[in-house]
Amino acid sequence: MAKNKSAKNKSVVSSQKYLNIAEIREDTVIMRDNTLRAVLLVSSINFALKNEDEQEAIISSYVSFLNNIDFPLQIVIQSRELDIHGYLEQLKQKEKEQTNELLKIQTAEYTQYIEELVSMAKIMNKRFYVVIFYNPASDKKKNFFSSLLEILKPATLIKMKGEKFLKYKAELDRRVSNVINNLASAGLNAVQLDTQSLIELYYNTYNPKTSKNQRLADVKNLRVTE
Repeated sequence: MAKNKSAKNKSVVSSQKYLNIAEIREDTVIMRDNTLRAVLLVSSINFALKNEDEQEAIISSYVSFLNNIDFPLQIVIQSRELDIHGYLEQLKQKEKEQTNELLKIQTAEYTQYIEELVSMAKIMNKRFYVVIFYNPASDKKKNFFSSLLEILKPATLIKMKGEKFLKYKAELDRRVSNVINNLASAGLNAVQLDTQSLIELYYNTYNPKTSKNQRLADVKNLRVTE
């Protein structure tokens, strides 16, 4: 039994060694090369339903947004099957608490109907993310060998000191505020993902099949580490 547990732990460590993420803390993703990431969840706009003047205003705001950004960012669109696990759990709990037998049966039938509908229709949920980068060494040129060494380093060697982290994070936060304000001018609401949401996002992204059946139990106690 102990042998199997040890083999499992070695497998986890081996898998994490190949991830580019060294750590996630204080709403920030720290990469193995000491660069930082912040992720924003952004609302969407039904552009086709806007009149011509509104469309031109949105395009103008977006162009202004791009022109005001002097740092790299990435726009990610993620499509996944609609996850209504939480909603179904609420329905099942209401079914248990229901004292009226007729309402209890109707709640059970409705829950089953929703489960079958989502399963058959494969309803997709689309989310929009903006990933904001900060590279503290962006103005320093690296030769081939130093870059290669950085890639091959295990995450354990990349632990970022507290004072240095706060300094880098302050610059990243400035960029986050800049992006949120510029997106707001285009009529888009954006919110920065916290540590828990970041862990869930990366877990679901790297484990699309596993995450459906094996959910994170207590994300507050989890961290991507060595």
